[in-house]
Amino acid sequence: MNSLILFPVGIGNPDLTMVLPSYNVRLLNTCHTFIVEELRTARRFLKQAGYEHSIDSTTFLILNEHTQNMEIISYLDSIADGNIGLLSEAGLPCIADPGAKIVRMAQGKNINVVPLVGPSSLMMALMASGFNGQNFSFIGYLPIDKNERLKAIRKLEERSQKENQTQIFIEAPYRNNQMLEALINTCKDNTMICVACDISLDTQYIKTLSVKKWKKNIPNLHKRNTVFLLQG
Repeated sequence: MNSLILFPVGIGNPDLTMVLPSYNVRLLNTCHTFIVEELRTARRFLKQAGYEHSIDSTTFLILNEHTQNMEIISYLDSIADGNIGLLSEAGLPCIADPGAKIVRMAQGKNINVVPLVGPSSLMMALMASGFNGQNFSFIGYLPIDKNERLKAIRKLEERSQKENQTQIFIEAPYRNNQMLEALINTCKDNTMICVACDISLDTQYIKTLSVKKWKKNIPNLHKRNTVFLLQG
């Protein structure tokens, strides 16, 4: 039975031998069609992973935030001819990633879906934070509007304290510094914040401190891929 195979990719531009099992590489070579977020990075990933087939003769179907639902209706039509691969832009497909649309469609068509192991910045950040790993919530992005963001932060802090639940969220890399500033100016001094930055790269930085201590030691997170975790 041919399958839709969910291929994790590296976070940033790491040594793929650190994050890509050889089994995943073998399955990559069973696919001649890939559904991807961005063509250039997908082609680069396949080349780095040791993809054996001609990349120029490989079919790439684009799925990103600009893709309309009507455009993807035919994306799984070639499944009868062989496996189809789904590549995320970074990390795991379908986690903070538009690939969930294709998987939902595959499930509706009774197509076999194969998830593979690989790096997840969210789970790796949680692992390294020291926070509750049995009760956590991934929020995605907080509101951009300053007032709405402050309200959201207060709500997350209250929920974390009440339910002993780790709150995980992300921000556009160019707004990371503003996010950390909003956290330390809004949360209570004893609330714990973990900043997990450039996970799996040589520049990796993961630190868990109280808000009070963060105020004395604010890193520059500008344009660095960062996961924020909060526990009251």
